[in-house]
Amino acid sequence: MAIQILIAEDDPDINKLLTRILEKEGYQVTAAFSGSEARLLLKTVRFDLILLDLMLPGVTGEELVEEIRRTSTTPILVVSAKGQEDKLHVLKIGADDFISKPFDVKEVAMRVYSLLRRSRDFSENAEHPQTLSLKNMDIDLESHEVRVNGGLLSLTAREYEILVLLMRYPNKVFTRQNIFETVWGGAYLGDDNTINVHISNLRAKIQKLDPNTEYISTIWGVGFKAAKPRE
Repeated sequence: MAIQILIAEDDPDINKLLTRILEKEGYQVTAAFSGSEARLLLKTVRFDLILLDLMLPGVTGEELVEEIRRTSTTPILVVSAKGQEDKLHVLKIGADDFISKPFDVKEVAMRVYSLLRRSRDFSENAEHPQTLSLKNMDIDLESHEVRVNGGLLSLTAREYEILVLLMRYPNKVFTRQNIFETVWGGAYLGDDNTINVHISNLRAKIQKLDPNTEYISTIWGVGFKAAKPRE
């Protein structure tokens, strides 16, 4: 099956050039000319890699990166004329790589190949059935069973989804808006209490089975993340 790549670039000439570069390498390319168009395509097509500009009409590249990272680990390569500060920001929020404009044709092809190879190696090395583990907690993603210190944790559907989200991306800090829009699937209206109550209930249930270990950290002023294991 051909590798599917999405290019989100509003400049027709650059979009065409990038398409030509990648099609020459044997990839199947879909072109989008705005962030809004890219967002719609991402809802209906499973892409193996996303290549995007930051200054897109409709929905910016930064917004797309954040949206994608809420639910997906698909490699993201940013191609942009923005400077070092923007580069560091977009890498921090979830982009995998960054190429500055004007770019070298061979470098684009090389970076795409490298990201796809890393992604493929990660997928091939994943364990089946899929499990997530942190400290004394194990989550079976097939049976939806969560065990802490060997004991079965009884969770609601929302609590389970929040826990899996945090544990699947242990290095990411999730805002309350991130969590609500990912787990509830609707627009966030600023109701922090809903998330706070679910996090509190999760912590209380976990502590009954493992009272001396932290699994969910509060990042004050930002949100929540999985607690790092002690070195």
